[in-house]
Amino acid sequence: MNTKPKAVFLLGVNNLDLIYGPEERACIAELFDVAEPQLTAENWSQHPEICREAEAIFSGWGMATMNEAFLAAFPKLKIVFYGSGSIKCFATDAMWERGIQVVSAFRANGIPVVEFTVAEIVLSAKHAWRFAAVFRRAGGHPLRYDPPGMFGSTVGIISLGTIGRSVAERLKDFEVTVLAYDPFIKPADAAALGVKLVSLEEIFTQSDVVSCHAPNLKETKGMLHYKHFSSMKPDSTFINTARGAVVNEPDLITVLTERPDIWAILDVTSPEPPCPGSPFYTLPNVMLTPHIAGSMGLECRRMGIYMVEEARRYLAGEPLQHGITQAQAKIMA
Repeated sequence: MNTKPKAVFLLGVNNLDLIYGPEERACIAELFDVAEPQLTAENWSQHPEICREAEAIFSGWGMATMNEAFLAAFPKLKIVFYGSGSIKCFATDAMWERGIQVVSAFRANGIPVVEFTVAEIVLSAKHAWRFAAVFRRAGGHPLRYDPPGMFGSTVGIISLGTIGRSVAERLKDFEVTVLAYDPFIKPADAAALGVKLVSLEEIFTQSDVVSCHAPNLKETKGMLHYKHFSSMKPDSTFINTARGAVVNEPDLITVLTERPDIWAILDVTSPEPPCPGSPFYTLPNVMLTPHIAGSMGLECRRMGIYMVEEARRYLAGEPLQHGITQAQAKIMA
């Protein structure tokens, strides 16, 4: 009689139901012998018998750091199914040295980011947030003018990673010029996406809307600064749904103060939320949202579904579609 491999859920208490709904948990139970109770980053060490036998971990936001102590407690662990995005919060050199496989639902988490970004690009091209702000301040219908709109406008994309590429693909449905800055993409790949590769400086000087998708790396910290923002086209918009740390925020605040004609749509900041008293809260040409571009509510179930599908491939000995290597992890958000 074949026995099912043992697995455990290890993630934040409130994230189990959010990511792995009843259907996803039932599917996982058919594939694995799932131990109880659910483990968390705070309590896993209190259940050594569960840790000792687990071959697989189904996780998500709230995963424990996989340091040497953690790995010693999981001697049979072979794979982590991470039903969220970035693995930087838990991945370690020791984990990679142990040869543990990691799959992530980063592509599933990226889908709502792409949807949110494209929506913001369209609204920014129509100057929707500007009109709404003036409407509120004036207490009546604002003086209407003609914003660029989408047709014939120029959208600049910073970084053509998974999300940046998907945004470029979605923009094919609009009659816009798409510029992109990414020093690592091949010209042929850019051409296939229908984008024109330009310098980072040209992104800002030529675009009606600039959308940032750069990962948070040592090399990208503060890469967008005063020179870039001050050179933006009149009445243009900067959107950041990537990471706040890639922006020199004091420089951005300075330019937004000097140039009330440009707007910033910020779903991410550094830190999150901005510090009390930050001008981001009061500048009239800033719209802040609390990191909502990624998966929320029912969107989180998609990430759980991706992990169930990967689990089936893993047990069938098929190639995994969402595996992450150590090299990939170094350049991901």
